Amino acid sequence: MKGIILAGGMGTRLKPLTTVINKHLLPVGPYPMIYWPIRKLREAGITDILLVINETDHGMFEKILGNGQHLRVNLSFVHQKGPNGIADGISLGEKFVGKEKFIVILGDNLFKDSLKSYINSFLLQEKGAKVLLKEVSDPQRYGIAELNIDNKRIKSIEEKPIHPKSNLCTVGVYMYDSLVFEYISNSEPSERGELEITDVNNMYIKNGELSYDFLNGWWIDAGTHEALHIANSFYYSNKKEEHDE
Repeated sequence: MKGIILAGGMGTRLKPLTTVINKHLLPVGPYPMIYWPIRKLREAGITDILLVINETDHGMFEKILGNGQHLRVNLSFVHQKGPNGIADGISLGEKFVGKEKFIVILGDNLFKDSLKSYINSFLLQEKGAKVLLKEVSDPQRYGIAELNIDNKRIKSIEEKPIHPKSNLCTVGVYMYDSLVFEYISNSEPSERGELEITDVNNMYIKNGELSYDFLNGWWIDAGTHEALHIANSFYYSNKKEEHDE
């Protein structure tokens, strides 16, 4: 199984810092933010990883990460042409993953849980996709899942709803089979000009092929100044979370 980390985007919520550096290279603890999703994949046994980045940032990523050897992974890079959405970024990995199942992590999503059990559960699925959910206090900021009454399936996912139907957000960890590329190709850009991953996930829901699990530990979308501060505070107040690099 292979992994894709999405690390493009403009990082507008973190300006002026991101005027000169990609947000995924900002520090969380003593390491660049991008180290953390790479480690989560490695810990789960995934060492073939594709980073989707902006072309203008390639030099910085390559200087810091190289081919991933010092992190004990194999890194490749592909360039996303503009802020065209998560689904667009995933589509750039089609040749990389081939017909295999794969996992996607948003590069600014930091979390405690190991991915091993979630991946093992997904691999037992005959087909389809899996998303991870987490309760949040501000559901208007995220893609929000509405569960069926029996709570065994997701009824729908709504992107940044004004009136959320739950407080269960889809965190930035997604697992797909190769059918996702067909779904993406059949997607239309949203009003903000992006290919929305929520639309793709709803296609899986329509066909009864989207499973879910819950993240149990802490989770942070480190895409704002406050969240980046929280992530750093958490690291330095929980030294036992430190890794050995």
